[in-house]
Amino acid sequence: MTVDHAPPPSAPAAPDISVLPDPDVESLAPARGPGRGLSVPRWLRRTVGPLLLLLGWQLSSSAGVLPADVLASPGTVARAAGELIGDGTLPHAMGVSLRRVAVGLLLGGAVGIALALVSGLSRLGEDLVDAPVQMLRTVPWVGLIPLFIIWLGIGEAPKVALIALGVAFHLYLNVYAGIRGVDAQLVEAGESLGLGRWGLVRHVVLPGALPGAMTGLRYSLATAWLALVFGESINADAGIGFLMNQAREFFRTDVIVVCLVVYAFLGLLADALVRTLERLLLQWRPTFTGQ
Repeated sequence: MTVDHAPPPSAPAAPDISVLPDPDVESLAPARGPGRGLSVPRWLRRTVGPLLLLLGWQLSSSAGVLPADVLASPGTVARAAGELIGDGTLPHAMGVSLRRVAVGLLLGGAVGIALALVSGLSRLGEDLVDAPVQMLRTVPWVGLIPLFIIWLGIGEAPKVALIALGVAFHLYLNVYAGIRGVDAQLVEAGESLGLGRWGLVRHVVLPGALPGAMTGLRYSLATAWLALVFGESINADAGIGFLMNQAREFFRTDVIVVCLVVYAFLGLLADALVRTLERLLLQWRPTFTGQ
């Protein structure tokens, strides 16, 4: 009698581990939420805030919340700006104010940087320069306007001197801090490579102090426009401040707002120029730019 032997049961196939997810490994792909893939240009996002502010201003003026004698509407301000540009009043005032800021910035920048170099590069210079500068810095420079009028008269000199004074202090503080903030190990490395005193200053100290100088320049520009507002109140017969003083006497809030917008625009333009200069001069220093 023959006995049929059944074939042994086949072993179950091994699972293909290459396609199974590993529970211990987390996906590194960023999760995409709703609308995550939409990319809005940055310049468009930056205009949302000002546009909302302008819209709220217009709605408040139209609803009577902001009366015209308190603050003119955006439409009235735009018409006033068109009139001032059309008759050449605003371009001439801008040219006069820009010339005052440029001269004051050059004079104050030269004095501030020179004092910072003397004080930052030498201990003797620090002992002689830093204490007087720190004492003068604590004096409200706007309070010096009466003395400037007595010393320099009521022409262009006191206006330029006021701007130069405010610029010089900011540049001095930031350039001095930048020089003294240079890593001592970099100086030691330069000395080990055979650099002399002026070689260290040129190749190590000044490049290391450049970020502080750029920060000081940005603060100086902001201070220059602030000093210009006070300076042009000194018996000025031209300039943006002169237009504001005239508008104040006639309760022209629209012209005052136009002058304020011009101040803001010129300040933003100057800041953009400094930012561009920073990108050109500080390419060697990678920084965090946000996420």
